[in-house]
Amino acid sequence: MKRVTFAVLISLSLVNGVVQVQAAPLTFESRESQATLIELYTSEGCSSCPPAEKWLSGLKENTGLWRDFVPVAFHVDYWDYLGWRDPWSAKAFSARQRAYARVWGSGNIYTPGFVLNGSEWRDWASRKIKPSLAKPGVLKISSDDSNHWQIVFTPTTPGDSKFDACAAFLASGLSSDVKAGENAGRRLEHDFVVLSLARESLSSREGAFRTALTFDKSQKAIGGRLGVAVWVTRRNSLEVLQATGGWLTQ
Repeated sequence: MKRVTFAVLISLSLVNGVVQVQAAPLTFESRESQATLIELYTSEGCSSCPPAEKWLSGLKENTGLWRDFVPVAFHVDYWDYLGWRDPWSAKAFSARQRAYARVWGSGNIYTPGFVLNGSEWRDWASRKIKPSLAKPGVLKISSDDSNHWQIVFTPTTPGDSKFDACAAFLASGLSSDVKAGENAGRRLEHDFVVLSLARESLSSREGAFRTALTFDKSQKAIGGRLGVAVWVTRRNSLEVLQATGGWLTQ
């Protein structure tokens, strides 16, 4: 069973006459079995994206969330020229999708586009997320402030492999009233939106692979519920070995 520790223990202190609430550290930990990373590449400038986003949003009610699968939505910027700039789009997210296309030997990128553990997934509408039989190891992440994270990956099979870790700062429950472009006049709802993405290499120490990550939170969500997703790949690879994550706010 996946173990999740939320900030339920608090301590109170008095600073300049104001009561300060200090939350206990956050910890999220995967099982040994592989959790599937589900990536959606989407855009508010794409008229065919809302059904895919609705499907992704439905995963909030799935009991396998964070344990069996970890969803993230990357908003790309290559449809912004149609007259509406997606407020959550980023050039880096479009570049990530293009990197996948190069690995797959494809000359095209498109939205909505789903990726499962680094592989293209076209039959997402079937709504079947098959559990993985792989047991790559345990991924544990922890933070005292939801901004700086300690990452520890313990592979099932020890070896000399080198690993990278990616961490996405997420927001759910976002909405936007689109004024122009293909979705003009529509109110769009978004979940698991990637606001910031960080990547670092892991170093072998004390029988595990470790690193520290810090989010760039310069891009703020307007409202919404915050979360985090972290996944591990082999060095310089996009194929996901293990993933974990959880909600930072209720």
